[in-house]
Amino acid sequence: MQGSTELMVASTARRVGRIRINDPDEKVTARFAAGTLDRIKASLEPKEPQSEFLRVAVEKELERRGK
Repeated sequence: MQGSTELMVASTARRVGRIRINDPDEKVTARFAAGTLDRIKASLEPKEPQSEFLRVAVEKELERRGK
């Protein structure tokens, strides 16, 4: 197709960026006791997002409680 100015377009939309892991209706704001966020940040692995730490902690507690 040398010299062609025709654009090729996919028939389906392609998502760009991060995979959505949660529903906007599942969003929550939480308040913690003084110093808790500092303790969480100090325990994070390199490049581990704080949000991932919190998701894992909640899932583990729900499993522990049998929910």
